[in-house]
Amino acid sequence: MQPIFPTTYSTLSPDALATYVSQHYALENVQCQFIVRGVGDTYLITTDKDRFILRIYRASHRTLGHIQSEVTLLNTLRDAGISVSYAIADKNGKQIQALSAAEGTRHAVLFSYAEGRSHVLLSDNQLRNLGLEMARFHNVSATIRLEDPRWTFDLDTTLFQPLVAAKPYFREDPVTYEWMVAAAERVKLALDGIHTDRIITGYCHFDFLPKNFHFDKNDKITLFDFDFFGRGWLIYDIMTFRQQLLLDKLMNRLTDEEMEAAFTTFLNAYRSERPLNEEELAAIPWLGLGFWFYYMNFHFTHDQFYPVTLLYALQGRMGMLKKLLEEEWRKAIAVMS
Repeated sequence: MQPIFPTTYSTLSPDALATYVSQHYALENVQCQFIVRGVGDTYLITTDKDRFILRIYRASHRTLGHIQSEVTLLNTLRDAGISVSYAIADKNGKQIQALSAAEGTRHAVLFSYAEGRSHVLLSDNQLRNLGLEMARFHNVSATIRLEDPRWTFDLDTTLFQPLVAAKPYFREDPVTYEWMVAAAERVKLALDGIHTDRIITGYCHFDFLPKNFHFDKNDKITLFDFDFFGRGWLIYDIMTFRQQLLLDKLMNRLTDEEMEAAFTTFLNAYRSERPLNEEELAAIPWLGLGFWFYYMNFHFTHDQFYPVTLLYALQGRMGMLKKLLEEEWRKAIAVMS
């Protein structure tokens, strides 16, 4: 029998996973469907009565410590009454499984299903519920410390480290790269003029786009996919949702007035649960560039994102960012002056 050829990334069989889940979680009539290939592999698990999400992690992307911290955070949030998709314990009380794959051990977590669906454009009631639940999440995440440090969101990790990593990719387009450098310096200069020591730090989701929360038929929200969570200014999460609104405006799904009205509705709900000081409000518009740069850097350093690191794709993304953020910065300057 020939040895297995060295493997870096395998796809686990849905049928075999259905059998595994049935045996370890004491579930009957289990069906498993592969639905998303991303930072980890995501499967939909269904039984006669329930649905779950099975996430298979990649050791090259997430360590066991990272996964343990994610599960611990979700346990803490659930215990505090925050509406999140949480890790399900197997019949022996384990929430993290270890599977022997071709490339080595891959860890798996079975999550509760977030009922409902994602919405691109949110109603006023949905905007309020998102604001309230995000603030409640921050009320908890600002007060805890986890064993695994995960990663930190700051100007270095979201702006300047990505710029260093990006330079070789823009070798044939120095003009675009010069804009990126100048934009990062502009953001730093703006934040230097704000008392950032008054900005509250805690654990951030860092990906609060509509794909990562569901609303049920009564507009009850459930937050999920905390795979990128780390420690940083809590307003990074407010910023990520504003990026979605800016995209909606750019795609002509919202007018400028409708976008600002939606953000105000969301923000007022957030502030009814958790205060924001003037420094935090002033900093939010300047953090968007770091959101896009951070994920660009992740694409550079992880193997399945090659197509989005090609020059033409990067040029398209930077062209979009110029439209998205330069008007945002003009608004911020007008408010400050």
